[in-house]
Amino acid sequence: MSDIISPTGGGTASPSAGKALTGQAGADAAPETRGRTTIADGVVEKIAGMAAREVAGIHSLGSGMSRTLGAVTDKVPGGRPSVSRGVKVEVGERQAAVDLDVVVEYGVPIVDLAAEVRTSVITAVERMTGLEVVEVNVAVDDVHLPDEEDDEDGSRVQ
Repeated sequence: MSDIISPTGGGTASPSAGKALTGQAGADAAPETRGRTTIADGVVEKIAGMAAREVAGIHSLGSGMSRTLGAVTDKVPGGRPSVSRGVKVEVGERQAAVDLDVVVEYGVPIVDLAAEVRTSVITAVERMTGLEVVEVNVAVDDVHLPDEEDDEDGSRVQ
């Protein structure tokens, strides 16, 4: 609930003058009128990243440099793979915009894949956050060929 300071008229002030509470109070007030919810950009990034990775045909997320740095970071003791790698978002009060950098599997129709990624991300973000997703921009940075080794596999010898 937020407080609004309202000016008082005259020279005398009653004990309750000075603050007017907005919203409704009491047991019969709707829950959405009893406070404010804010969602951090990082939360939306994680949701969008997970939703994009669930789409068949997505090899990984992130541009070449972020994938390389991420692979090194993942090797550091205590390091964990970043779910939000390759995902950037802008979150407003009621809307969000998402930018994705993806690597696709060879042979997958990119236009169809991008549409499926958009649907998955929009559905997940809107369902989990209640924000309206106004756009999902998909940048295809690379194609993973079947005979290429993953950069994230680790060292050359085992």
